[in-house]
Amino acid sequence: MTLEYSTIPAGAKVAPSPFQVHVSDEQIEELQLLVKLSKLAPPTYEGLQQDRRYGITNEWLATAKEAWKSFNWRSVETHINSFPQFTYEIEGLTVHLVGLFSKKKDATPVLLIHGWPGSFLEFLPVLSFIRDKYSPENLPYHFVVPSLPGYTFSSGPPQDKNFVCEDTARILNQVMVNLGFEDGYVAQGGDIGSRIGRILAVDYPACKAVHLNACFIGKPSNIPDTAITESEQRGLARAQWFATYGTGYSVEHGTRPSTIGNVLSTSPVALLAWIGEKFLDWAGETIPLETILESVTLYWLTETLPRSIYHYRENVPPPKVRQAEDPRWFIQKPFGFSYYPMELVPVPRAWVETTGNLVFWKTHEKGGHFAALERPRDFLDDLTAFCEQVWE
Repeated sequence: MTLEYSTIPAGAKVAPSPFQVHVSDEQIEELQLLVKLSKLAPPTYEGLQQDRRYGITNEWLATAKEAWKSFNWRSVETHINSFPQFTYEIEGLTVHLVGLFSKKKDATPVLLIHGWPGSFLEFLPVLSFIRDKYSPENLPYHFVVPSLPGYTFSSGPPQDKNFVCEDTARILNQVMVNLGFEDGYVAQGGDIGSRIGRILAVDYPACKAVHLNACFIGKPSNIPDTAITESEQRGLARAQWFATYGTGYSVEHGTRPSTIGNVLSTSPVALLAWIGEKFLDWAGETIPLETILESVTLYWLTETLPRSIYHYRENVPPPKVRQAEDPRWFIQKPFGFSYYPMELVPVPRAWVETTGNLVFWKTHEKGGHFAALERPRDFLDDLTAFCEQVWE
């Protein structure tokens, strides 16, 4: 069935170029050598705290480094290449995407937008379910998973301008137009993807509806505490934990992106510590070490880290009004939301309702920041239910 999915949509306005991942043997050998030679920090009080209250533990990093020595990138590469991939040249950037395209004329186009430290890899479990269940002849959807500019196999961001979320949204909308979906598509996003998805819904007529699983918003003044459920109160406690103990990386990304980008480009084990911590602390489900190594290896081999943190500059200085709280970004179109209790900022339904025309809501008992990776079936069920409800 993989080969059947290799074609582009029949109505594509601009044909994308086929793409396959192939990292050179030299790159892989260099990574293996650097991992072997990378030093580990000496034991400290902070590094010995097994609850990770002060960050990654010495023990976890030592174990992960040892596992990385025998990591098989070629098997990951083969898995990635089992999915159809393409590239577009847009505004001087190369934009990489994974696409499962239907042959049905009435199939719903769906754009899946990742965040940081994610990538298109997050959505491959979802696409695997789709590929196992449908053939191109009966697939009800077109699934498009781009790599954001600066991430993995997409080039950029531009070095001569201040590239921001509005620029990314414009690029992604052009991807969908190029593919022939200018008459309408549904966008889905979490993390940075939720910001981009909101921009697409508000500013681009082709985006007919949006489903999000993150909404960064403070408490609205007109929402009473009685509107908050007990489970949502626990979610707010999670948000408070994150605000107190988990935002140091964001401050560094936003205020000194060049410094941290250069630091994390010098050692793969340093990159493993920086990103591995996020996969451990931000997830509601245990993410296997092998999966973490896949993502970190991809970031290292494509030099993604220094190119991927530019969106954090938009938070410095902190905006007086967050995007979701600004009337300018109120979603008038059909808006769906999935609530995962271990998201970084799991905000109550009553708060989310103040940011758009909320017509679909689903509360989950499990799951966190990497929803598509952690709970792919739940994620897909919500997305397809939303599409069935709003798409005409």
